[in-house]
Amino acid sequence: MTTHPILPSRNEDHGFFGTLTSCPLRDRRSAEVWTLASTQIAATIGADSEDEMIGIRDFLDSRMGRYFSDDVIGNMTDCGIDSETALKSAIRTWQDWRISRRTEREDGIPEGLPYLTGWVQHFAVMASMEAAD
Repeated sequence: MTTHPILPSRNEDHGFFGTLTSCPLRDRRSAEVWTLASTQIAATIGADSEDEMIGIRDFLDSRMGRYFSDDVIGNMTDCGIDSETALKSAIRTWQDWRISRRTEREDGIPEGLPYLTGWVQHFAVMASMEAAD
């Protein structure tokens, strides 16, 4: 597991955090679920750098993070499970999906990567490119 700190959302009105905030969570506050999601994603993808933690934050803050939160909320409401179990289920689903040839062409993420890993790495690369400018 990473020794790098969990980064707070920079987009609390949208993305993962904003979607959670608009949904009544039974077992935790949005900030707790954010931390839990960041921690679980980091463990799943083997995040071991600050850049990857930035990638996790930027993924969760993005449109893709909003879609990810839809899956988490769907797991909680449709299956009646707690947020931790719902997160694990969503992470497993997103890791089972693979980056398509189209996504590789449009976004530059290598085809065949697990979907969640690919998107987190994409956002990590984008952030490092912005920092280099």
